[in-house]
Amino acid sequence: MDAVNLLSLQAQPITSHSFRHASYRLSFCARIQTNTSTSLAITQETPRYQSENGSDGIVGSRRLSRQLNTKNPTGISRQIRRFCKQGNLGKALAVLDYAEKRGTPVSIAAFAALLIFCTKAKCLKEGKQVHVHIRINGLEENEFLCSKLVSMYAACGSMEDSKLVFSKLQTRSVFPWNNLLRGSVINGGYSRDVLGIFSHMREAGVEPNVYTFSCLLKRIAGSSALRHGKMIHAHLVKTGFFSDSIIQTVLMDMYFKCGKVYLARQLFDEMRERDIVLWGAAIAGFAHNGLRREAIASFREMLNHGHVPNSVILTSIIPVCGDMGLIMHGKEIHCFLIKTGYFKHIFIHAALVDLYCKCDDLVLGRRVFYAFRQRNVVTWTALISGYAHNGMLDRALNSVIWMQQEGVKPDLVTVATIIPICSELKALRTGKEIHCYALKKGILPNVSVTTSLIVMYSKCGVTRSSLNLFEKMEKRNAITWTAMMESLARDDRLHDALDMFRSMQLSKHRADSVTVCRGLSLCAEVGALKLGKELHAQVLKKNIESNPSVSAQVVRMYAKCGHIQTAKQVFDAIASKGLITWTAIIEAYGMNNLSMEAFALFEQMKEDDISCFPIIKLLGYTFSVACHPHFKLFTLKDLEKNYKQYEDRQLAPR
Repeated sequence: MDAVNLLSLQAQPITSHSFRHASYRLSFCARIQTNTSTSLAITQETPRYQSENGSDGIVGSRRLSRQLNTKNPTGISRQIRRFCKQGNLGKALAVLDYAEKRGTPVSIAAFAALLIFCTKAKCLKEGKQVHVHIRINGLEENEFLCSKLVSMYAACGSMEDSKLVFSKLQTRSVFPWNNLLRGSVINGGYSRDVLGIFSHMREAGVEPNVYTFSCLLKRIAGSSALRHGKMIHAHLVKTGFFSDSIIQTVLMDMYFKCGKVYLARQLFDEMRERDIVLWGAAIAGFAHNGLRREAIASFREMLNHGHVPNSVILTSIIPVCGDMGLIMHGKEIHCFLIKTGYFKHIFIHAALVDLYCKCDDLVLGRRVFYAFRQRNVVTWTALISGYAHNGMLDRALNSVIWMQQEGVKPDLVTVATIIPICSELKALRTGKEIHCYALKKGILPNVSVTTSLIVMYSKCGVTRSSLNLFEKMEKRNAITWTAMMESLARDDRLHDALDMFRSMQLSKHRADSVTVCRGLSLCAEVGALKLGKELHAQVLKKNIESNPSVSAQVVRMYAKCGHIQTAKQVFDAIASKGLITWTAIIEAYGMNNLSMEAFALFEQMKEDDISCFPIIKLLGYTFSVACHPHFKLFTLKDLEKNYKQYEDRQLAPR
């Protein structure tokens, strides 16, 4: 029996009973192995040891066996740390088992090395084995090792065990608290849970340090706890931590991810000493909020200050160049990557492929892709997305087959990229195959992938499958509800789509601007004026009437329900009128047989320097409804004739 297997324990929460059971199991396994050589645990894994150490492997193994047979605690601890450094956890655990059989004590440093390795590799089962040995050696009350155990369990996702070990600590410094905070952040704990740990920490009289606030701000970033973030900002200024460069960078990142760009920019401008990490956070923050020009400007300013961009900054700026179509800037960065050696980084390579594809230079994008031999799922996904962006949908689907022939398996992002392609091609069979693959790989519970499948089945004419997927979803969001409404509307089931919208209002999810627009459109099609007025009230309550698409849909809803005066009042209340809102009100008069009033608004729109040609193209059918009761198609000549009649009427003497 392999000595490593002798230590295997079931992955279960740590309790006193489980410790007693593990201790008994270890002693029992030791008794049944009395006829086995005690050095077998090391010699069984000699082949790998030989390959790592060349011709001296056998000699080194014999020397190690003699050293262990002498019951030398220092030698045993040194060998454990050595195997951990080499990344060989199996040998390290075998040495630990050997020491336990011989009754040789193991040092705290050796246990710390094992726990650090388990933390980095997220080896929960092996970490629990090490925990058992720590208790057997009487070190369960050691604060240093308990702090490492808290960190290990938290990193492996076992927060219950982490909190259990933490609760048994007698003397508490800031380090166990930091490990508990970090674990909660890594495992995606709610911001209120992280803030609760911080609150208990303050109540216990433990003074936080820079790392404490760093973990806290990282969890608040992007959440709805901006108010708490501002309170922490004030506390940092009060306690003097604000001058630390790490705190300044994390605080600025928090404001960026919470959408408060002006606060982040103000904080950035006040910093006199800016290192490369701070510049990278600013560039990534601008890019995250869609401020691409500001990101490019910050990148240039950073170069002017003599800073050389690192791989993190380059992965942030390359997608910005792609989104803006700056292919020349992208080529300059490409040359810099080749010169500095960053081109070998897989994520930068994928970003370059995406850059050239977005700049419509698919030939260069393919050349960059095939120039790199170590391709992975990220680079393949970038190429598939590039094919789709350039309208080569069939080749995008074929790329999925080619990537699997290279031994690369599609991941969640790849699947989310492929499904919309199947929707556009109406490739139902391929879509079903991807659906099965997502089920097999455990991808399907993802809300984004499920929403894409709902849209795909709807566009392929299988609305029943869309409904089945929607009804089986445990977690939904506003995008999922909107997709289901669109699916029913696409199948001409407008009343069912409207009922779906009502069901969403009764759920915990709140409609965003896109969902409100779709709901207003359905109300207009069905003539549900009462629900439309309720939605109008929600628009005013949420203060989203300044959104041109929303205000235009409100105007259209009232117009299609026959309330043209209300539509005109809504239009007049719009502070900043653009092409979309002008189109909506002219269309509203046209569909209510008020063509002359529509032409008058058209003339007024010209005075506001709004482009007229898009209006003429968009409203040809609208004026056909106004001037031709039998819905005869309206040509541009008819439009010019009616507009000439309007001008003659305006110039006629009165």
